[in-house]
Amino acid sequence: MTRATATLIGFSAVLLWALLAFFTVASQPVPPFQLNALCFAIGGGAGLIWLLATGGWRKLSGIPLRVYAFGTAGLFGYHFLYFSALRLAPPAEAGLIAYLWPLLIVLGSGLLPGERLRAGHVIGAVMAFVGAGLIVTGGIGRIEGALTGYALAFVAALTWTSYSLGSRRLGKVPTAAVVVFCLASSGLSALAHLALEVPAWPSDPAAWAAIAGLGLGPVGLAFFTWDIGVKKGDIQLLGTASYAAPLLSTLILVATGMASASWSLVLAAVLITGGAILAARAARSGFSRPKDG
Repeated sequence: MTRATATLIGFSAVLLWALLAFFTVASQPVPPFQLNALCFAIGGGAGLIWLLATGGWRKLSGIPLRVYAFGTAGLFGYHFLYFSALRLAPPAEAGLIAYLWPLLIVLGSGLLPGERLRAGHVIGAVMAFVGAGLIVTGGIGRIEGALTGYALAFVAALTWTSYSLGSRRLGKVPTAAVVVFCLASSGLSALAHLALEVPAWPSDPAAWAAIAGLGLGPVGLAFFTWDIGVKKGDIQLLGTASYAAPLLSTLILVATGMASASWSLVLAAVLITGGAILAARAARSGFSRPKDG
C-alpha cells in the first residue's frame, strides 16, 4: 500500500466523523455513555464478523496485552473525557478545546521517526484550527468559567493525540486489533453508563437507525481506516485535514435544517480549505524523503 493510498483511507475517517453530530442528534434521548456502549458494540461486532470471515482473528493472539490496553485507553478515554467535559462546561467552548487534537498531531508528528515538521504544516494547521474554532463557537470564541470541564476537554485532546501518534509508532500491529479496542471500550462505556446515567432507549425507528449509523461509521469503521492512515499515510496532512470534520458536520446540519448558515461558516470554509492546501503542499514537498513504515 502506498503512502498516498493510506492517507486517502485515513481521510475517510474524517468524512465519517463529519456525520457524528447529525447521527448523535438523531439518536436522542439516549445518554452519552449508553450511546457509546451501543455504538462501540456495533462497530466492534461488525469488525469481529469481518475477522471471522477472513481468518484475521488469528492475528489477535500475537498482539501484546499492553497494545490492547493502549488502544482501549485511547478510544474509551477520549470519549469518556469528551462527554464529561461537555457535562461540566458550555459545549461549544469545551468542544473547541477538545478539537485541539489535529493541531497537536501535526506539531507532535515532527518528533516521529522519518517525519519532518515543515512551516506549511504549522501554518496550515493553525489556519484550520481557527476555522474550526469559528464553527464550534459560532464566531464568538469566548471562554469563561467551568475550569474543570475545560481541563477535561484539554486532556481529551491530549489523549486522542497520544493515541494517534502512538498508533504510528505501533505500525507493525495489525489493524485487526481495533476490533478488541472497540469491544473493550463498549464494556467500559457500559460500566460508566450504569454508574453515571439513567437508561433511556430510542422511541422510534429513526433513532435506532441513527445508532446503527454511528456504530457502523463514525464510532466503528472510522477507527479502522484512521488506524491505517496514521500508521502508513501522511500523518501531518491527516492531522490538518481532520479540521474538515467540523466544517462538513456543520454543512450537514445546515442542509438538514438542524443549524443555520452564517458568515462565520463561510470564513471557516476559507480558513480550513486554505490550511489544508498549505499542508498538502508541504506534504508533497516531503514525499521524496524515505518512507516510514
